Amino acid sequence: MKSFVATVLVALLFIVALIFGARNEQVVTISYFVAQGEYRLPVVLAVVFFAGFMLSWLVASYYIVKLKLALATTRKKLTAQTAKTPQGVDA
Repeated sequence: MKSFVATVLVALLFIVALIFGARNEQVVTISYFVAQGEYRLPVVLAVVFFAGFMLSWLVASYYIVKLKLALATTRKKLTAQTAKTPQGVDA
């Protein structure tokens, strides 16, 4: 259910960004360290939105994988500890 709500929120943000971009057709100047370029505002918004989404997805994936590995390690330790404990003895 959480992933569905998150997907709907991201889709709504994307739709709002598209509407905002469609209503603003100005050309903006982007200055880099060594150069500059002129781009339409919807293109800049789309690139920045996508870059932010990918960056946050990568960071979240890193922490999710880290937690899953820690959980797997803990389960192995628990299984090993359970196997050592005699069956008739209460802990």
